Amino acid sequence: MAQNTRTVPAGTPTNVTQKHNKGGIGESILRPDGTLKVTGEFAYSSDMWHEDMLWGQTLRSTVAHAEIVSIDISEALAMPGVYSVLTYDDLPAEMKNYGLEIQDTPVLANGRVRHHGEPVALVAADHPETARRAAAKIKIDYRELPLVTDEASALAPGAPLIHEGRDDHHIGHVPHPNIVHRQPIIRGNVEEARKRADVIVEGEYTFGMQDQAFLGPESGLAVPSEDGGVELYVATQWLHSDLQQIAPVLGLPPEKVRMTLSGVGGAFGGREDISMQIHACLLALATNKPVKIVYNRFESFFGHVHRHPAKLYYEHGATKDGKLTHMKCKIVLDGGAYASASPAVVGNASSLSVGPYVLEDVDIEAIALYTNNPPCGAMRGFGAVQACFAYEAQMDKLAAKLGMDPVEFRQLNAMEMGTVMPTGQVVDSPAPVAELLRRVKARPLPPERQWESAGENADVRALPGGLSNTTHGEGVVRGVGYAVGIKNVGFSEGFDDYSTARVRLEVINGEPVAMVHTAMAEVGQGGITVHTQIARTELGVTQVTIHPADTQVGSAGSTSASRQTYMTGGAVKNTCEAVREALLEIGRRKNGSYHPAWATAELLLEGGKVVTDGGEVLADIADILEDEAIDLELEFRHAATEPFDLVTGQGNGHVQYTFAAHRAVVEVDTELGLVKVVELATAQDVGKALNMLSVVGQIQGGTTQGLGVAIMEEIIVDPKTAKVRNPSFTDYLIPTILDTPTIPVDVLELADPKAPYGLRGMGEAPTLSSTPAVIAAIRQATGLEINKTPIRPEALTGTL
Repeated sequence: MAQNTRTVPAGTPTNVTQKHNKGGIGESILRPDGTLKVTGEFAYSSDMWHEDMLWGQTLRSTVAHAEIVSIDISEALAMPGVYSVLTYDDLPAEMKNYGLEIQDTPVLANGRVRHHGEPVALVAADHPETARRAAAKIKIDYRELPLVTDEASALAPGAPLIHEGRDDHHIGHVPHPNIVHRQPIIRGNVEEARKRADVIVEGEYTFGMQDQAFLGPESGLAVPSEDGGVELYVATQWLHSDLQQIAPVLGLPPEKVRMTLSGVGGAFGGREDISMQIHACLLALATNKPVKIVYNRFESFFGHVHRHPAKLYYEHGATKDGKLTHMKCKIVLDGGAYASASPAVVGNASSLSVGPYVLEDVDIEAIALYTNNPPCGAMRGFGAVQACFAYEAQMDKLAAKLGMDPVEFRQLNAMEMGTVMPTGQVVDSPAPVAELLRRVKARPLPPERQWESAGENADVRALPGGLSNTTHGEGVVRGVGYAVGIKNVGFSEGFDDYSTARVRLEVINGEPVAMVHTAMAEVGQGGITVHTQIARTELGVTQVTIHPADTQVGSAGSTSASRQTYMTGGAVKNTCEAVREALLEIGRRKNGSYHPAWATAELLLEGGKVVTDGGEVLADIADILEDEAIDLELEFRHAATEPFDLVTGQGNGHVQYTFAAHRAVVEVDTELGLVKVVELATAQDVGKALNMLSVVGQIQGGTTQGLGVAIMEEIIVDPKTAKVRNPSFTDYLIPTILDTPTIPVDVLELADPKAPYGLRGMGEAPTLSSTPAVIAAIRQATGLEINKTPIRPEALTGTL
């Protein structure tokens, strides 16, 4: 059962421009899609259907690095029910590659495959099974090439180049073509600071490749239109980014590719890149028929990017009284075969690599590699997760070496508002790092060995191993661990980050109704609920309609980087304010001569009426509008950021910072290496909770995702073949309800005065510190030095 507390300091500004309106911000109203989803009635993209629809299938490479000697599609084309088979030579436009930042990803492989599962050919048929069988009949002759699988093989003299002839804007500042991007950060003088250190600790850490594991696989429906264009209904995170990548490779102007968001079954970064969108459109245009593509779970593991696996090398120093002196680190991220979001992940990993601590002397280097491993890109936490695992392990090592309490050591070095980041950026809003740690530590611990007091009524699910009934408590020991993390909010490094909202206010059946239209991808985060609450707050109406997200309105940016409530919520707020002012201007024009308050008072919209700040009703909104409608579309931008310097890493690169702390309580069967996480308490500052129920849900979900990578989740790539060994939920394990512990949540609301309502992006932060907290607890229970995620039983029992 979730527990949460809420702390709002007296006088905290929240920038609310309207008084309370029922169902507005601050209330935990229910999500309109919630009941439909839990009852199975919600329509996801995989449920779409069209008359005379064909089914698309992708043929993917069975090897990780090879030259394509020949492709024979004759048998596939000859099968009854097959309408089209496409290869690279059939692509219609001069542009044949796509990518978020670097257009290095081929729509279909062109003479060479660079990773296991790369798309090579497409089939459209009248039945999904026919399409699958036809794809299996395509004969491809591969000549395998040497593999690049890690830093050593990528940067070795004479190493095969994953992308020959690179001409992207990063190539000029990387020391090797197999490095996608490199970001150093230099501040102070590490060599001099090292002399002041009484203790120095070093660590080498390995972070495994994590899958987003969204439950709804990639899917969409492409329908050719009469004007030669295409209508695409798809589950994605960023409609307009997709559009910018899709239209050029189809050879169509953007206005002829019309996109509509369909039901999204989770994302977590895995839908930020293109998957089946272009393929479905190509087949639809080639056959002049609607084409639906739905990946099965096996194909989904190859159809999207994953979290970057990483090697992290850290050195920290501290004085004997516990003050950090310096930090030096190198972070090596494996980006796989294509760039995806790797450059931005490098920027995050480097700039957040010190954690939420005061450090004046740092020497940081982060790189992302091109390899023949699966492509990696965006996932919840975006580079900060890997860094947090390493720097929090270092904090525990330092505390132990100094004989200090690990929480008190962190608090002693915790940043606060006014702290200067290693990039030179000043933290200009609340940074309650020490307070978050205090709160999780102060929470009462759950009782130990609860199964013993239960006697015959003991529930084996409370023990390591759970229902497998492997132990009744023999060899089970408890551990408690702490961690805290820092995450940026929004797009960084000078990116023109904006969101658009269109709001229409009109009278329908005698009642004022607001319609909110954005291109925001609702992927489960609750954005449509928040938009409804904002419109009610700012316009004083009860009835709010959310228009389906599409590309007929300006971009809302990606549903990622914890940015949507800040950015698209900010756009909705601003547009509603403009609509309100337009409404009041109409009211002044019509009614100003009847009451002096129209000219002198601060006017508000409440309960469908115009009222003074003293509560006097001046008019009904419906009477002011009559047959008129107010329809406005505006953009919202946050404060500008700037790129990090490519030599020193200095620059105001981030919009906002967000913080979370965790305390993990675990019980470990030291004989079998099994772990039971008993409790995973957390405290987080959210600035302003627009919907507390959704906030707590996001925090608990992110916490659980961090738990997964701590003890079970990892995509296993064979180092000899670069092939994925576990592309299924049978072998890639994610936490179930039996693995998820009690997650008490302590919410702080320390407003950021620059943000809409003072809010702070909060969806990613809990994913950072939950992982190192769990691992710290296991270290304490076992006495083992654990430097790798996830922790497997054999690592705890010494049977590797």
